[in-house]
Amino acid sequence: MSNPARSNQASPIPPAQKSSKKGLASVLEYVQGVTQVTAGTLLALTMLTSSVVAGGLVGLALSFRNLPDVRVLRNYIPSETSYIYDINGTLLDSIHDEANREVVGLNEVSPHLKRAVLAIEDSYFFSHHGINPPSVARAFLANLEEGRTVEGGSTITMQLVKNLFLSPEQTINRKVAEAVLALRLEQVFSKDQIFEMYLNQVYWGHNTYGAETAARSYFNKHASELTLAEASMMAGLIQAPEEYSPFINYQLAKQRQAIVLDRMQKLGWITAEEVAEAKAQPIGLGQITSFQASQAPYVTDAVSQELSDRFGQDAVLKGGMRIQTTIDLNMQRLAEEIARDGLASVQAQGVYADQISIVVVDPRTHFVKAMVGGVDYNQSQYNRAIQALRQPGSAFKPFVYYAAFASGSYAPDSTIMDSPVSYPDGDDYYTPQNYDGGFYGGMSIRQALAYSRNIPAIRLGQEVGINRVIEVCRILGIKSPMEPVTSLPLGSVDLTPLEMAGAYATFASGGWYSETTTIVQVTDSKGNVLLDNTPQPQLVLDPWATAALNEVMQGVISNGTGTAAKLDRPAAGKTGTTSSERDIWFVGYIPQLSVAVWIGRDDYGPLGVGATGGTYVAPIWRNFMVRALEGVPVENFKPTSAFVRP
Repeated sequence: MSNPARSNQASPIPPAQKSSKKGLASVLEYVQGVTQVTAGTLLALTMLTSSVVAGGLVGLALSFRNLPDVRVLRNYIPSETSYIYDINGTLLDSIHDEANREVVGLNEVSPHLKRAVLAIEDSYFFSHHGINPPSVARAFLANLEEGRTVEGGSTITMQLVKNLFLSPEQTINRKVAEAVLALRLEQVFSKDQIFEMYLNQVYWGHNTYGAETAARSYFNKHASELTLAEASMMAGLIQAPEEYSPFINYQLAKQRQAIVLDRMQKLGWITAEEVAEAKAQPIGLGQITSFQASQAPYVTDAVSQELSDRFGQDAVLKGGMRIQTTIDLNMQRLAEEIARDGLASVQAQGVYADQISIVVVDPRTHFVKAMVGGVDYNQSQYNRAIQALRQPGSAFKPFVYYAAFASGSYAPDSTIMDSPVSYPDGDDYYTPQNYDGGFYGGMSIRQALAYSRNIPAIRLGQEVGINRVIEVCRILGIKSPMEPVTSLPLGSVDLTPLEMAGAYATFASGGWYSETTTIVQVTDSKGNVLLDNTPQPQLVLDPWATAALNEVMQGVISNGTGTAAKLDRPAAGKTGTTSSERDIWFVGYIPQLSVAVWIGRDDYGPLGVGATGGTYVAPIWRNFMVRALEGVPVENFKPTSAFVRP
């Protein structure tokens, strides 16, 4: 909404028919035509109306000097719905508090709707000064006859101040306060400014506020696009939005539409032909937009929480943010489908898993392209992609191998011993074992990683230093707590699937790192940028060491523990299985995509004997990659020969 204090545009709305009868004469004629009261009653009413209209409000204004200062509306910003979009501009979710509202300027509202609202709510809006004496007189008589407040006689200005400043109670004091504030408002703001505020403030039912949001809900179009038929139906809802709603009672909404159209014709604003055409026009309804389900709830929950932590919850719920996420909705839906089918498949094979998470990161930007936080959001809103800290098992080993390559002391074909070893561990000794319980003796680092041997990883961790391994993890963006224990190279640390996918993405990019994020940009409703996450890549890893790691990790898929993940293009990755078989992983990548898949149980129970990442998770990873990479060009990893060894 434009700032009311600065709005000076000429009204685009034809003024209501201006009565040539001014003052008390108009009051008397209006009252006489409506109520057919006796001459004595008219005389009494004349005296009463004269005293109220001509001078009474001035005195009452003094009594109500403690009323709110309407000038605060110069800086008033109504609560507004925030919208979350995917990377391509597809709406994922709308977030709001009680009021679902999108603010627009007066020139962004259809002239049909402006005229229809004026016709049914306040046809003399452009000729009165905040209150309309004939309406006041009519309401006074009705209320006097009933002995209680049964009719309002409110102008649009009075309705606005009531909605903004006063309680909804029907009392004489409130009505007088309403009138006083209306007079004050008309002294401070122009008619166009007041009407714009009203159209953005008015309640249209189903938690929908403002003309734009109501038009999107009822007719699935912008307020500027409403036809006469749609505008007149919408204007007819204002007095009792839920009761007259076409979603609830279409025939009653049509009756209200006819009343509005007939009123517009009586005022001379439309012709009889236009009335007939509008009444006959079929109305295509939209759907209730308030509190709709998100198209990607795990994603939008995470985005909302991140922005609430940064800007505060009120800013997200009421601030009218426009949030462009990094998510590709098509890829998100694919990941959700693969997750459901993949979990069902491993369960059918006897694995006692009940949850799965998939995270997809673009290594070129570190944008999260898809995030599956669980198999069914309706059953559990817990987002395992970012909240579940689980042991990665052998999927952690690449961080150790990179540190070894970066030290300058090791190359892919360097020999490492796979033989029994023990290390002091407090008052005891730590004696690691391989998954199969045996030992291979001397072997190349290439083979050690491909076959996921534990002893070589432990030896390398001791050689390069556990603290150096932790430092590498921090460089890759991993923030979860880590203790420098001897068993760390085997994944004895709790990490999230997002951390794993993001860290591997830096390997995929050749060592270039940007902060992994689900948000591209956030603006307010006027386009002012609040947050900009344009990637700012930095080379954080040694290029030769990264190329060496990519080379040996391709061997994991080509002839190691991850052969079930083999693609028709170069791909690198690593299986992960914890010693207790509570967590199984496959994390892999190509130059354009890094994907982590985790399977486990929320109660941390075992998945069953023989449940490994290579057997059960690698095929799920492959199924996702095959479909996600349709039409994506094949790219090769850069060889170690392209770089100088450290």
